[in-house]
Amino acid sequence: MSTVSKVSVAAKRLVLGRPFRSDKLGHTLLPKRVALPVFASDAMSSVAYAPQEIFLVLSTAGLTAYSYSIWIGIAVAVVMAVVVASYRQNVHAYPSGGGDFEVATVNLGPKAGLVVGSALLVDYVLTVAVSISSAAENIGSAIPFVEAHRVILCVLVIVFLAAINLRGIKESGAALAIPTYAFVAGVMVMLVWGFVDIYGFGHHLKAETASYGLHAEHPGLKGFAYLFLIARAFSSGAAALTGVEAISNGVPAFRKPKSRNAATTLLMLGVLAITLLLGIIELARVIGVKYVSDPARDLIGAPEGYQQKSVIAQLAETVFHSFTPGFYFIAVVTALILALAANTAFNGFPVLGSVLAQARYLPRQLYTRGDRLAFSNGIIFLAVAAIIFVVAFKAEVTSLIQLYIVGVFVAFTLSQTGMVRHWTRLLRTETDPAARSRMQRSRVINTIGLVMTGTVLVIVLITKFTAGAWIAIVAMVAVFVLMQAIHRHYMSVQAELDESDYEAVLPSRTHAIVLVSKLHLPTKRALIYARATRPDTLEAITVNVDEADTRQLVNEWESSDINVPLKVIASPYREVTRPVVDYVRRVRKESPRDVITVFIPEYVVGHWWEQILHNQSALRLKTRLLFEPGVMVTSVPWQLTSSARRKQTEDQPFVGPGDTRRGMGGVSPDSSVSAPATERRKRGGTDRDVSRSR
Repeated sequence: MSTVSKVSVAAKRLVLGRPFRSDKLGHTLLPKRVALPVFASDAMSSVAYAPQEIFLVLSTAGLTAYSYSIWIGIAVAVVMAVVVASYRQNVHAYPSGGGDFEVATVNLGPKAGLVVGSALLVDYVLTVAVSISSAAENIGSAIPFVEAHRVILCVLVIVFLAAINLRGIKESGAALAIPTYAFVAGVMVMLVWGFVDIYGFGHHLKAETASYGLHAEHPGLKGFAYLFLIARAFSSGAAALTGVEAISNGVPAFRKPKSRNAATTLLMLGVLAITLLLGIIELARVIGVKYVSDPARDLIGAPEGYQQKSVIAQLAETVFHSFTPGFYFIAVVTALILALAANTAFNGFPVLGSVLAQARYLPRQLYTRGDRLAFSNGIIFLAVAAIIFVVAFKAEVTSLIQLYIVGVFVAFTLSQTGMVRHWTRLLRTETDPAARSRMQRSRVINTIGLVMTGTVLVIVLITKFTAGAWIAIVAMVAVFVLMQAIHRHYMSVQAELDESDYEAVLPSRTHAIVLVSKLHLPTKRALIYARATRPDTLEAITVNVDEADTRQLVNEWESSDINVPLKVIASPYREVTRPVVDYVRRVRKESPRDVITVFIPEYVVGHWWEQILHNQSALRLKTRLLFEPGVMVTSVPWQLTSSARRKQTEDQPFVGPGDTRRGMGGVSPDSSVSAPATERRKRGGTDRDVSRSR
């Protein structure tokens, strides 16, 4: 193996670790304590920025509008409770991992499933972009350097998360568990501390921004305009629901019993998210937190150059005013959970991509697993797409969040519609009273979920369309059209290859052509191999690019003992590929029923840079000839010395873990000691496996 290859393999192993065998897939399954941070980190983190977006929207109408924040929070919490209850029905009915896509496809048809698939793919990309950008904003509240270099830091975090997930779902879950639980515990302590301080000890806690006035961008709103503002604040707060659907897409990643564990994790997610959401909104309202889009313009009385902190940072600063480590702890764990919340998308997107690829709506490369049994291609694609959004919108949360949640509520609504039809269909044939009662109860839950998610979807579309949601809708339409085109291609190829009335006609003759540049050993090997195939006609051709070289080749050919005729093809413009292709076409035209085989000598090299120096003409020629009907292309390899050295390096005896301790390291492969171990390794086993079998 070359030095470059060794370095690349070592770097890959350093980042990803050792590859897993396919039969080790069961060892990557998650218990509930790990599954919660893996699949619920997005929903957990949403409570860090959803209340902030509610306050931001309400601030445009003045301070009095803040009184509606808790009622908006309660409305969001009610919708979340219904959605969680609805998806608990989903994971029991469809545990295969297709999630919303499978529910919609089975019950509403392929196009509805494709709408759900395209919506979720776009939403997963935006989940990564919004979460990482929000994390940078929270860190920037405490560290100005981060705020100044927000975009580049967001890109680096996305690359880091992609690398973690390429190591495998279990490894990424272990990395997420501590920050997720630390965030939940930290915010819970902050809320209890704050409410006890206010209502238990009677202290009047006031946020830093409580003393500033608020410049209303739209003062005096009334009637429909005010109602529209409340609806827009609600749609921004509904971002807290993102991530709920990820568990229904990730049921196969749970340990058995999969459906029950997934449903339990969903329940824990709902309880924690609702508690944190309402607690943050109420505490922020009580201590007078303000959050605006432009502090210099909208905060009256703020000092010049004032840097606005996030809502949760203001809460921590106020509650832990006498305990500074508490503020920094909340700032750190909030930033971590927001950054790692993107991991929900890194688990959901590749699985959904694999399901869509299996259904032939996406390239087949997204269906296969990588070295660590993760869907590596899907992870890489998601990272690249999220980086594009972050760079395009300069990591601005307020801009990105306008594109957000449209896709997830499209999926919610169609999924609940599909579940209602699912239970209705089963009730037509079910006769057991107990089973019918359970189905009817599930249908009622899903019907309520349909009404609520459909209503929220309408509100989101109305309030956010002109603010940027149209970009997400355009992206969904583009993905939908692209997936349909991919599906049509795969289906047309399958129909073409499965043609049943194909009648194979044996060629009347075989015509072999050996491509010659010089009379050297590779050419002689190609001639011998071509002759061994017993063609009806065998000839050699060379292209006259240089007159002197061609004349020398002809003289050497005539003086040799080779009895194969050599034809010289003229090339006035010193091309090689076109004259050869034209000659093959002429032969094919003269004998349409003949099969023409072109033998091309090629060098086998041991280093990547040698490949650049050789075989370029052969590569171009093969590429052109592959499009010619009735023409077969055969490469005849000639191993250079560098390739022989590489083979010797790769053939060195394998020394496995423990071989040196057992006195087997470095023993020649033909010795009596190492031969059994070597043979066992060829069969995929180890000495320890043999000892167990005994």
